[in-house]
Amino acid sequence: MAASGSSSRSVFLGVDVGTGSARAGLFDGNGKLLGSSSSPIQIWKDGNCIEQSSTDIWHAVCAAVKAACALANVAGEEVSGLGFAATCSLVAVDADGSPVTVSWSGDTRRNIIVWMDHRAVKQAERINSCNSPVLQYCGGSLSPEMQPPKLLWLKENLQESWSMAFRWMDLSDWLSYRATGDDTRSLCTTVCKWTYLGHAHMELINEKGSRDMEACGWDDDFWEEIGLGDLVEGHHAKIGRSVAFPGHPLGSGLTPAAAKELGLKVGTPVGTSLIDAHAGGVGVMESLLVPELEAKEDDKEVICHRMVLVCGTSTCHMAVSRSKVFIPGVWGPYWSAMIPEYWLTEGGQSATGALLDYIVENHVASPRLANRAASQSISLFELLNRILESMMHEMNAPFLAALTKDVHVLPDFHGNRSPIADPKAKGVISGLTLDTSEKQLALLYLSTVQGIAYGTRHIVEHCNSNGHKIDTLLACGGLAKNHLYIQAHADITGCPVILPRESESVLLGAAILGAVAAKKYSSLIEAMKALNAAGQVIHPSKDPNVKKYHDAKYRIVRELYEQQLSHRSIMDQALS
Repeated sequence: MAASGSSSRSVFLGVDVGTGSARAGLFDGNGKLLGSSSSPIQIWKDGNCIEQSSTDIWHAVCAAVKAACALANVAGEEVSGLGFAATCSLVAVDADGSPVTVSWSGDTRRNIIVWMDHRAVKQAERINSCNSPVLQYCGGSLSPEMQPPKLLWLKENLQESWSMAFRWMDLSDWLSYRATGDDTRSLCTTVCKWTYLGHAHMELINEKGSRDMEACGWDDDFWEEIGLGDLVEGHHAKIGRSVAFPGHPLGSGLTPAAAKELGLKVGTPVGTSLIDAHAGGVGVMESLLVPELEAKEDDKEVICHRMVLVCGTSTCHMAVSRSKVFIPGVWGPYWSAMIPEYWLTEGGQSATGALLDYIVENHVASPRLANRAASQSISLFELLNRILESMMHEMNAPFLAALTKDVHVLPDFHGNRSPIADPKAKGVISGLTLDTSEKQLALLYLSTVQGIAYGTRHIVEHCNSNGHKIDTLLACGGLAKNHLYIQAHADITGCPVILPRESESVLLGAAILGAVAAKKYSSLIEAMKALNAAGQVIHPSKDPNVKKYHDAKYRIVRELYEQQLSHRSIMDQALS
């Protein structure tokens, strides 16, 4: 129980702004969750245009922080440090910090282009055709989910907003700026989503022998070439004059205004931010392994055998290495974008949790199942898992996965982020019938889970064939709570999957930034080792028939994409 006003213990606060809510979590000095709360945020969707409001998000953050403190019985002055994580959405504000619309509607509230917004597909294609050297550090091509294509779209379509905007910021950087008044950007956001060259930043540090935070990694020729040369003006004032490692203390901590709104102490240290998925990596990657999984290598190399799956609306696949590894179709190598002085490789699937929701909610049997799940006080997915277990016994299936032998799902319903890097890719379901029963929905759900896991296998295999040595997965995020989902990933990839002790890994990763900013630890990785902890390990099935089955289905799912390319070519020719 907290003693109000006491400073005898360390309490770290993490804030995570996801696609649908702002969440806050408080952790003690052992990395254990003391309490958390969430507050919904508004979203506008109009075709490929998906927008939010920074004002609405800040109000949700303040509400979540106050509620979390109340639930954890932690007084605001007890919080030792604070860190922010958020989706890689684009925020526009004017010189006063007021919102600048990014919407066709002209609604000034709508000043954020959400990460999943795909309005800038054509701009991304044009940028990629330039073949700039910066592209080799993002898998060879920019995604329309990254910031340069979105900025180019805004310049070409909303000239008034383009002229009014004084700062263009990643959402997590905007949150730390709103809290501290310090405009310093994160190596995480700028390197991963803006083409900032972190290794150029490293070279400056080495040359000067100090942690100079001058933004030296911008490639001005790139911005000029793609038609955004005006962003170079004022030493890159609109996109980031100063760039720092994640966890670097910002300004003088919380401003009086922000402290009052959050219910915290003025001057509370705030660390440079992380993208939400990367915070998940920081919150789980140093989870202690069970003895049989511990590598007998140099301590700095052990971490390089792991890949973190941050499983939410989408899934990010994060792996680090001591030297840079170039992998076609996979983002990176990004220097210090997650863990300082390690190169980050970032794969991903644009729709995972969103895809499962779509598949289930659009089935005619879904409302009946949802009502039954609610009456049993379990999730709809848990009910589907139970139905599948029952079906396995009824149908005498040799193992659960075998139920889907006639149904195959290519999960690229929102394009393929990696390793194919095809934003035009579409989802495919093979094996549909006129059956509208609950059991048929359960099979479709299981096939979709498997399709997502085959996508992860493709990413792991592609990374390993290009220089990585990934043999262990660590999973966090909402989908990591679904045992069937995690077991499918273990069986299909052949890798053990480690689940963290604390399921709120993104919040923990954000809180670790605050711990580092408060100088409770000498480095981010030291804080990770102190505050990460493993919970459960899910091993792959030892049944050779399970592997044989998944090898066959994996081949079919890969072929579905090849067939799609062939069909696309046929139709393009028909319309030419």
